[in-house]
Formats: sequence, structure tokens, C-alpha cells
Amino acid sequence: MTEHVEATDPAALEVVTRGALDVEGRLVDASNVTLLCSVELDGAAARAVYKPVAGERPLWDFPDGTLAGRETATYLISREAGLGHVPPTVLRDGPLGEGMVQLWIDTTDEPLVDVLPPAEVPAGWKVVLRAATEDGEPVVLAHTDHPGVRELAALDIVVNNTDRKGGHVLPGRDGLVYGVDHGICLHTEPKLRTVLWGWAGQALPGEVLDKLRKLRFALDHDLGDTLALHLTPAEITAVAERTDALLAAGTLPAPGDDWRPLPWPLF
Repeated sequence: MTEHVEATDPAALEVVTRGALDVEGRLVDASNVTLLCSVELDGAAARAVYKPVAGERPLWDFPDGTLAGRETATYLISREAGLGHVPPTVLRDGPLGEGMVQLWIDTTDEPLVDVLPPAEVPAGWKVVLRAATEDGEPVVLAHTDHPGVRELAALDIVVNNTDRKGGHVLPGRDGLVYGVDHGICLHTEPKLRTVLWGWAGQALPGEVLDKLRKLRFALDHDLGDTLALHLTPAEITAVAERTDALLAAGTLPAPGDDWRPLPWPLF
């Protein structure tokens, strides 16, 4: 009997690490080659996203062939600190060579980030940007005040996420909020672009500060060695420095004037 594996199942990481991958199709909206696969191991089965290194589009500011490793490193950082939820993610061999394999998350229809008229913003949501349509109608970019989304906002700062789009924040059917698509993260230079600016300048909750302290300790110990498989020494040092700065400030930062703070497109 085949058992379907969820992200919270202790066996999930082992399934995506060692399971047999069978390509079912391609996600055509992705900028890099992104394949939907079934994965099975010893009667445990799931679906997974597979991004082969060979299918990565070259970028001017990130070294070629490193995006899969950056996705894996972001998962390791999130898992070690318990900061936000990133689906189990590994760097492994697959049908098209080495690549990132990440557990597929089944989602609900609950919106977590949206562009909508000001009068339709749900109570408690955080407004990030006010704009207008081509017809001159006012709209806002806003997101929910969910604690899981706030943790992803903190994680984005730590990993220097260059592309946190609204579609990368997933409402899981298990009630958790997941962050995906972390290929262009962990650069040494400030490049934070995210739709999750709603808590800018607000104090971080104590539980988030505790997770950042846990991360900082781990970076000086086993996690630093593990990340060295995917990142340069300078990139690991930059993670530690960003964590130190976030702990020292105790608040989520506001957008700076020296870079574009929002990704495009927003979703």
C-alpha cells in the first residue's frame, strides 16, 4: 500500500533525498526549467519539484550553476532555526542530472498576498504599496498578518531574498505557510526584494528573536560546515552578519533608497 507523504512527515526529507523520480510534466511559467515529478521510496510517495542545474538561466549577478544549491541552503537555514517553513529540499541527481528536488505543497485557495481595491483589503492586513490601474483606479498591494508570513519576512532578510513574489508564499492544506523559490538568495551584496514589507519598523516577536539566536549559534557550528557544500565562505559570513544586524535592531527593516525593494512581476 502506498502512503502519501506530507511536508510535516518525518519521512518526507528521506523520500525526496533517495526516492525514485518520475517526471510528469513541466511548469511552464517558471523562468528556469522546473519539472513536476512523482517520487517514491519504500511505499512512501509524494510529488516534488525538480529544477536541474542544466536548466538554470544564467544571471549577471549570480554565479552560473548555483541556484539549486542556494535553494537547498535556504531550506537548511530555515530548518535549523525553525524560522518559517520551506518544504523539504535537497540537491541530488535526477533524470536530467544534478538539481534541486523539493517536496510539492498542496495548497488552499486562501489568499496571503493580493492586489486589490483599498475598500476590499481584509481587516488586519498589512498594506505595502498604493498604486493605480491603467484606468486610474486605486489599488493596493497587501498581505495577511499571519505569523507564518511574518517569519518568512524575517527569513527573507537573513537569506537576502532577491525575489519574494506573492506567488512564492503558499497556504498549505496542513495550515502552515510555506515559502518556495529561493534560487536567487544568499548574495553577499544587499539585494532584498520582497512583497512582505508590511511589518517594516515593527518589533520582532520574542519567539522570532529566539529562532534568530538559534540560527546564529548554529552558523558557528555544524550548520556553517553544512552550508559550505552550497555557499562560499563570504556568503556564509554574510548570513551571520545579516542575522547579527537583525538581532541588534530587534525590528524588521524598512526598504532602502539604494535598490528596488519590490520584485517584478509581483506574482
